[in-house]
Amino acid sequence: MNGVRHFLLALQFFTRVPVTGPLAGWVGFSPAMLRASAAHFPGVGWLVGAVGAGVLWLAQAGLPGLAGALAAAMLSTIATVWMTGCFHEDGLADVADGLGGSADRARALEIMKDSRIGAFGAMALVLALGLKVALLAALIGQGAPAAALALVSAHVLSRLAPLFLIRWLPYVGDENAASKSKPLADAIGNGALMVGVAWSIPAAVLLVWSHGAWHGLAAVLLCALAASCMARLFMRRLQGFTGDGLGATQQVCELAIYLALAWHV
Repeated sequence: MNGVRHFLLALQFFTRVPVTGPLAGWVGFSPAMLRASAAHFPGVGWLVGAVGAGVLWLAQAGLPGLAGALAAAMLSTIATVWMTGCFHEDGLADVADGLGGSADRARALEIMKDSRIGAFGAMALVLALGLKVALLAALIGQGAPAAALALVSAHVLSRLAPLFLIRWLPYVGDENAASKSKPLADAIGNGALMVGVAWSIPAAVLLVWSHGAWHGLAAVLLCALAASCMARLFMRRLQGFTGDGLGATQQVCELAIYLALAWHV
């Protein structure tokens, strides 16, 4: 039953899904539980991806042509952003502002804690969201069913990548501040990482089944490469990860999967 509690806590923390009343009382809360719930981050991706895929499927059915595909992709993106409360997009913007705003580690971390968005963050959001909509529209052009499955799988697999950062990189956020990622400061164990992998294996299989072995495996490998590059960037610039870095990693890995699947060779 602890696994169910941890999953529901992950839903409560990483999405807008209401876990309230007696259910919230049964789930409970502690920093240790929140840290354990990180193992179910890919599981949250199944729900967020399913909502986005459902919106994409319904929208493209009534919106024909290229403009319709772009509109369906945008509506799907709006749905997933709403589901997560811009949680990961906010991390991407903060990382872009921090790393783009200063070469000094301490100053970069300080900028990332600022709730205001700067030029680097705004540009990162515009480019990332624009690329996401364009790639989803390209996938719709290859077939709506495959595009919907790609969206679900991408949301799952891109949420596995941050777990490797939590497992292997030191946390460099402000330990004394009320950081949303502070309970993740301690590295998760191999068992928790395996739970995340278990959530993610069906998504990888789904990609291979829906897009073929070449594109499916390429998407998984490009996601892993993107995660590795983000980890190297954070170690070089910050000597570890922050909560914002986890969100940015999810966004970059999601885009990497769409890019691999949409690419024609």
